[in-house]
Amino acid sequence: MPLYEYVCKSCNHDFEVLQSFSDDPVRICPSCGEEQVQKKISRTSFALKGGGWYKDHYGLKGGGSDSAKSDSGSKSKD
Repeated sequence: MPLYEYVCKSCNHDFEVLQSFSDDPVRICPSCGEEQVQKKISRTSFALKGGGWYKDHYGLKGGGSDSAKSDSGSKSKD
């Protein structure tokens, strides 16, 4: 289940909630009880590491990183 971050605009209380995608967003602050809660946009822990499609220019004509290097060196200057 994803972890969502919220902040209360009334009391500035920051809190996190484990919620399903289908759950409604939190509306009431657990600290002050006001309906001034806003969902924060936070950084994800998703990271692309190692060799893979993004490093090997997946989807480009000619394939992987070797052909991408040779293409860049073969450009002629006019």
